[in-house]
Amino acid sequence: MEISTVCVLGGSGFVGRQICERLAARGLRVRVPTRDRERAKALLPLPTVDVVTADIHRPDALHALFNGCDAVINLVGVLHDGRGSRSFRGAHVDLAREVVDACRDAGVQRLLHMSAVGADEKGPSAYLRSKGEAERIVRASGLDVTIFRPSVIFGPDDAFLNLFARLLALTPVFPLAGAKARFQPVYVNDVADAFVMALFTPESSSASFDLCGPRVYTLRDIVAFAAQATGRRRLIIGLPGPLAYCQALALEMLPRPLMSRDNLRSMRVDSLCHCAFPFGIRPVAMEAVAPGWLARQTPRARYDDYRARAGR
Repeated sequence: MEISTVCVLGGSGFVGRQICERLAARGLRVRVPTRDRERAKALLPLPTVDVVTADIHRPDALHALFNGCDAVINLVGVLHDGRGSRSFRGAHVDLAREVVDACRDAGVQRLLHMSAVGADEKGPSAYLRSKGEAERIVRASGLDVTIFRPSVIFGPDDAFLNLFARLLALTPVFPLAGAKARFQPVYVNDVADAFVMALFTPESSSASFDLCGPRVYTLRDIVAFAAQATGRRRLIIGLPGPLAYCQALALEMLPRPLMSRDNLRSMRVDSLCHCAFPFGIRPVAMEAVAPGWLARQTPRARYDDYRARAGR
């Protein structure tokens, strides 16, 4: 089936922007709904991208958005359980069901769905269970579905390595819950490439792909890497179970939670892949690219930035 118009739910987000740029570079028309056009301002200069003000959690809005599209990409997800559309059930399960129904109503057969490594309806956390339930819904839809299950995703604008870099600047001692949890971080560009290539690979229909980088790290390894890349010596202390629980509880009480008890439960399942990266893509290692943007957060770089702003 020829693909010419794609609706990208979550297109203004971290991964979505990369996917939209690649689709536009191929000359495809891209429809990106958002409730806040300011969040999508980076997409506005792209000539074939149409940013539409819409609430994707309204079924009638989804039907209008999908009308005339050849494919839909659903990237919407939340890491912390909130209320309504910001809850795991609202953002993952209910939206997956509404997307499937709207695709059928609008005659869209092709659906690409973002899940997560470890997604399982019987998983240890509400996050993983909601992701697993969403997978079941899209698999049973009868549509031409491709599911992607990435490990933690890193990139210049991520809320992962950059978050650790900012937190490491605040204290010489860094207590860390889940220090032994294992991850296989994957570069955002590689994830975006996989999504776009799937659209033009008929064999990817009715398939699911785990997406991971080339190396396995513990969470302690990742935090230590962020410290080294930002030029900071820090003592990283892995917290035992009860203290880890208390830290997660405290951090989820913040206005913008940095971590939650549910995140801690998710980390009981290693976020690893046991298969090759799809479509012949050779995934990029964290060490190969991340120092380039993390270096901007070193004390020296920040000092130079302050001097430049002061005109010195």
